[in-house]
Amino acid sequence: MDDQVKKKSTRGFASMDAERQRSIARKGGQSVPKEKRSFAMNRTLAAEAGRKGGQSVKPSQRSFAQDHNLASAAGRKGGHATHGPRGNNN
Repeated sequence: MDDQVKKKSTRGFASMDAERQRSIARKGGQSVPKEKRSFAMNRTLAAEAGRKGGQSVKPSQRSFAQDHNLASAAGRKGGHATHGPRGNNN
Protein backbone atom coordinates (compact mmCIF):
# COMPACT_ATOMS: atom_id res chain seq x y z
CA MET A 1 0.00 0.00 0.00
CA ASP A 2 2.92 2.36 0.60
CA ASP A 3 3.79 2.15 -3.09
CA GLN A 4 0.38 3.45 -4.13
CA VAL A 5 -0.02 7.18 -4.45
CA LYS A 6 -3.47 8.61 -3.79
CA LYS A 7 -4.68 10.97 -6.48
CA LYS A 8 -5.84 14.36 -5.30
CA SER A 9 -9.46 15.01 -6.11
CA THR A 10 -10.11 17.63 -8.75
CA ARG A 11 -13.67 18.12 -7.57
CA GLY A 12 -15.11 20.52 -5.03
CA PHE A 13 -14.23 23.73 -3.28
CA ALA A 14 -11.51 22.20 -1.09
CA SER A 15 -9.53 20.98 -4.11
CA MET A 16 -9.15 24.52 -5.50
CA ASP A 17 -6.14 26.67 -4.80
CA ALA A 18 -6.55 29.35 -2.11
CA GLU A 19 -6.81 32.27 -4.55
CA ARG A 20 -9.62 30.60 -6.49
CA GLN A 21 -11.48 29.90 -3.23
CA ARG A 22 -11.15 33.57 -2.20
CA SER A 23 -12.40 34.70 -5.59
CA ILE A 24 -15.53 32.57 -5.30
CA ALA A 25 -16.13 33.56 -1.67
CA ARG A 26 -15.95 37.26 -2.57
CA LYS A 27 -18.68 36.82 -5.16
CA GLY A 28 -21.03 35.33 -2.56
CA GLY A 29 -21.30 38.56 -0.61
CA GLN A 30 -21.69 40.64 -3.74
CA SER A 31 -24.76 38.79 -4.95
CA VAL A 32 -26.96 40.38 -2.28
CA PRO A 33 -27.74 44.11 -2.32
CA LYS A 34 -25.66 45.95 0.26
CA GLU A 35 -28.68 47.12 2.27
CA LYS A 36 -29.89 43.53 2.74
CA ARG A 37 -26.59 41.81 3.53
CA SER A 38 -26.76 41.69 7.28
CA PHE A 39 -29.71 41.10 9.54
CA ALA A 40 -27.49 42.23 12.40
CA MET A 41 -27.74 45.79 11.08
CA ASN A 42 -31.53 45.77 10.79
CA ARG A 43 -33.52 43.89 13.42
CA THR A 44 -36.81 44.73 11.72
CA LEU A 45 -35.64 43.12 8.48
CA ALA A 46 -34.53 40.03 10.42
CA ALA A 47 -37.89 39.80 12.19
CA GLU A 48 -39.75 40.12 8.88
CA ALA A 49 -37.65 37.36 7.33
CA GLY A 50 -38.23 35.05 10.29
CA ARG A 51 -41.95 35.71 10.26
CA LYS A 52 -42.11 35.10 6.50
CA GLY A 53 -40.23 31.82 6.88
CA GLY A 54 -42.50 30.70 9.68
CA GLN A 55 -45.61 31.47 7.66
CA SER A 56 -44.40 29.27 4.80
CA VAL A 57 -44.82 26.17 7.00
CA LYS A 58 -48.29 24.79 7.68
CA PRO A 59 -49.28 25.22 11.35
CA SER A 60 -49.81 21.46 11.67
CA GLN A 61 -46.21 20.85 10.59
CA ARG A 62 -44.55 23.33 12.95
CA SER A 63 -42.80 21.09 15.42
CA PHE A 64 -42.60 23.74 18.15
CA ALA A 65 -46.32 24.42 17.87
CA GLN A 66 -47.00 20.72 18.38
CA ASP A 67 -44.49 20.07 21.18
CA HIS A 68 -44.08 22.73 23.87
CA ASN A 69 -41.29 20.78 25.59
CA LEU A 70 -39.28 20.69 22.36
CA ALA A 71 -39.65 24.47 22.00
CA SER A 72 -38.58 25.02 25.62
CA ALA A 73 -35.51 22.82 25.22
CA ALA A 74 -34.50 24.63 22.02
CA GLY A 75 -34.88 28.00 23.74
CA ARG A 76 -32.70 26.92 26.65
CA LYS A 77 -30.09 25.50 24.28
CA GLY A 78 -30.00 28.75 22.31
CA GLY A 79 -29.68 30.79 25.48
CA HIS A 80 -26.73 28.73 26.68
CA ALA A 81 -25.01 29.00 23.30
CA THR A 82 -25.50 32.77 23.23
CA HIS A 83 -24.81 33.69 26.83
CA GLY A 84 -22.88 30.77 28.20
CA PRO A 85 -23.41 29.40 31.68
CA ARG A 86 -24.99 31.81 34.15
CA GLY A 87 -23.05 33.06 37.15
CA ASN A 88 -19.68 32.92 35.43
CA ASN A 89 -18.00 36.26 36.11
CA ASN A 90 -14.82 35.69 34.10
